Amino acid sequence: MSVRRSRALAFIFVTILLDVIGFGVIIPVLPKLISELGHENLVHAAQDGAWLLFTFALAQFIFSPILGGLSDKYGRRPVLLISLFGFGLDYIFMAFAPTLGWLYVGRAIAGITGASFTTASAYIADVSEPEKRAQNFGLIGAAFGLGFIIGPALGGLVGSHFGIRAPFALAAILCFINFAYGYFVLPESLLPEHRRGFNWKRANPVGSLLQLRKYPVVSGLVISLILLYIAAHAVQSNWAYYTMFRFGWSEATVGMSLAVVGLLIGLVQGVIIRYLNPKIGAKNSVYIGMSLYAFGLVLFAFADTSWMMFLFLLPYCLGGIAGPALQGIISSQVPKNEQGELQGGLTSLMAVTSIVGPLLMNNLFYYFSQQSAPVYFPGAAFIAGAILVVVATLFAATTLRQRYIVADGPHSTSDV
Repeated sequence: MSVRRSRALAFIFVTILLDVIGFGVIIPVLPKLISELGHENLVHAAQDGAWLLFTFALAQFIFSPILGGLSDKYGRRPVLLISLFGFGLDYIFMAFAPTLGWLYVGRAIAGITGASFTTASAYIADVSEPEKRAQNFGLIGAAFGLGFIIGPALGGLVGSHFGIRAPFALAAILCFINFAYGYFVLPESLLPEHRRGFNWKRANPVGSLLQLRKYPVVSGLVISLILLYIAAHAVQSNWAYYTMFRFGWSEATVGMSLAVVGLLIGLVQGVIIRYLNPKIGAKNSVYIGMSLYAFGLVLFAFADTSWMMFLFLLPYCLGGIAGPALQGIISSQVPKNEQGELQGGLTSLMAVTSIVGPLLMNNLFYYFSQQSAPVYFPGAAFIAGAILVVVATLFAATTLRQRYIVADGPHSTSDV
């Protein structure tokens, strides 16, 4: 059983890795593609970039709980394959887009089918022993980190040598390779006896979010997660635009910086958390991680040279111990046959914040980067993110102190 479980985790790790590489290669070149198609400077391109993320997030918010529910009925594997194919189509649209409008079409397709991380999370929950969930959820972070070592660096180099559209074609190829890998290699994780029927009332985005109220710890941490997810967009949505504008970084330098992020996240969530979490516990991992996260954001805001941005990635990325710990706490309170629904609900929650986060953070960057602003401070989005993390930490501390359940939750050990 343990051998089969290890193989299943290895399969999903490689699938996520290829998916993230495909996503990462486009990040260094997307700001300049938007500038080219929209005939605008980087500051204004940040606004269009936010609206592209809004389009993706809105489609994902509506459709991810549907796909999550379908994965509880039909299994994780077919839903994951649909998601990978949709991302491949998105990148093809972006590679050949003649206008900004085509970018929006591609992002909408990706949002509709984009359940890869939702399904991967449910997959890991299926094959994990309860006491190892936090560590195994860290595999997603490790794959994300390794993918971000390879993806952005590769995208920056390819964009610099072959043009800003070439990385999108490369991303499409990687997605279809990933699809083929999943089709021929990836096993199903959800046994038939653990599946449930599909219910439209539970599969709509609002209903999926309301299902989170069934479990006290889950609903109690919702506010904390919302704030944390919004804060993350100070970096996720803003990094390439900010560093290109503030420090004059090229596509290759942006790619290199994100590769460093990937390396650090991979070390934190793939190695450090597997040793640290059992020693200090999930609650302390949440508190320490969020504190480091907020500290890193403040440092980004006041950095005045490029090397500082690289150095300050250390505390920021060390904050990555918080996410898997939170996810492990939440997952341990939900039965096996509702893990897909739970992860769909959490993805819907993330999508809601991805509707708000990019618009908030990129527009803060846009507003405070104007010479006409009351205070010229392009790093304002990082300060806003740090404030949100501090508030999220207070909510998490209050909830976990009152309601945290030490037991592993209502699961039985997976048979996979």
